[in-house]
Amino acid sequence: VGCDRSKKLVDICGEKNLQALVCDALSVPIRSGSCDACISIAVIHHFSTVERRLATIRELARLLRPGGTALIYVWAMEQEYKNQKSKYLKGKNGSKDKEEEINTGMAQRPFSDQMPDSSSQDSACSDRLLNDSKDEGCDAKPVSDTRLPVHTNRTSFCSQDLLVPWHLKGGTKKKGEGVDTVSFPDGSKESQELSPVFHRYYHVFCEGELEAACRSLDCVRVQKSYYDQGNWCVVLEKL
Repeated sequence: VGCDRSKKLVDICGEKNLQALVCDALSVPIRSGSCDACISIAVIHHFSTVERRLATIRELARLLRPGGTALIYVWAMEQEYKNQKSKYLKGKNGSKDKEEEINTGMAQRPFSDQMPDSSSQDSACSDRLLNDSKDEGCDAKPVSDTRLPVHTNRTSFCSQDLLVPWHLKGGTKKKGEGVDTVSFPDGSKESQELSPVFHRYYHVFCEGELEAACRSLDCVRVQKSYYDQGNWCVVLEKL
């Protein structure tokens, strides 16, 4: 069973006869303790406060049966780790493979929302106040202005809290397509003549930040914490 904030993505699942529903990660309409396993890929980094990110992890744990496991992926502040650049930094704009351009971030890239995604209608307001830029052990520079910085695609992050720009292209739905819009990352060749530009909020995680959030909950145990192609990842178990 899948769920997503985007109705259009859920509609695509319906067209493929898959079970999916529209919901909010802070309040999933599934019975407590009913899931053997849960995955949360590129979701938690879209919540703008420490409290909301922690509440999302707590809600994920609520769904698990005792002994059940969950996998969480979030975008990392460290796009260069152990002297290795992530595929996000290595990627080139204007890639011949549009899907690869959008889906970079994980080694096998199975999830369409791991990097800036094609659902650009979920725009963020650039006037959002920064509530949680005091994370320790990170080289991120705090933002003194109330306006969030706009990220430059395929570059290292200058702040943990930022907006990622997307150019939305309107178009006619082609046979077999489930959505009627296509988006391209800022700076790509296709984006030069497209409008409007949408901005999506991200909080990129520093090393240890996601693990620490999971360990703060007494209902779960962290089984594994690791770095994977520009993402911080945690596998946890429900106690």
